[in-house]
Amino acid sequence: MSSRPTVQTPADPRALPMTLPLLMEKKRLGDPLVMVTAYDYPSARAAQSAAVDLVLVGDSAATTVLGHSATTPVELDEMLMLARAVRRGLSTPLLIGDLPFGSYEVSDEQAITTAMRMVKEAGCEAVKLEGGGEASVRRARAIIGAGIPVMGHVGLTPQTATALGGWKAQGRSASAARKIAAEALALQEAGCFALVFEAIPSAVTTELMTLLEIPVIGIGAGPATDGQVLVFHDLLGIRDGLGARFVKRYANLQQEMNNGVGAYAEDVRARRYPGPEHGYSIDPAELAELRNGLRS
Repeated sequence: MSSRPTVQTPADPRALPMTLPLLMEKKRLGDPLVMVTAYDYPSARAAQSAAVDLVLVGDSAATTVLGHSATTPVELDEMLMLARAVRRGLSTPLLIGDLPFGSYEVSDEQAITTAMRMVKEAGCEAVKLEGGGEASVRRARAIIGAGIPVMGHVGLTPQTATALGGWKAQGRSASAARKIAAEALALQEAGCFALVFEAIPSAVTTELMTLLEIPVIGIGAGPATDGQVLVFHDLLGIRDGLGARFVKRYANLQQEMNNGVGAYAEDVRARRYPGPEHGYSIDPAELAELRNGLRS
């Protein structure tokens, strides 16, 4: 007689909460990983509805929802507030919090403290930091040593885009591609559970994937990665302009919002809104009593 327990699996595997072992299993099976950014409760609910695997509260919030021209101005307290809102909207995707610029570079102690706040105060299950240089690898190793999973990020790293020569593809020469390979391997060796490849030539990504054992999520890095990520506002068109070359727009919500608010403004100015159907009634006797009271 077997003593093995019976494992009950849900009819829809997407109903399982995403965990790090499940993430590795999906990589092993070749199941594409879906990742998206979110910055508030409604965007989190959209991610949950789509049953995505991973949700990143990205420092791209600086440009998408806070009105900055770069990601560097966003503060840790702002990121924590946004992450708490996203947490309330999720039940199954793995929630990852971006460590904003200036919140982890100074020392291992600062990095650990920031990561702990992301976990304790916002409910994140992992954090992400940018760069694969010596300092970033040390910070990643320290945070992982404190018991918090870390996602690395190589290629175009927006927090240091100025040092990289601007917002442009990285690894377009053999030496630059070797540098990205070295950074990716260093982050893997440090214990990162996954990596983001951003704005890297597709052919370079294909070569680098043969070296890596952990899941790789691409954004502008071609189809060879284990999964893809897009910024919520980019994929839904909640922004002006077309965005980066790698963005595929699945909706044009900014224009829809503009049209909706414009139609509302026109109705108010033309006194078409509110109409009788938008108001509340009062009993005629009560109204008469009110009138008499106001006259006296």
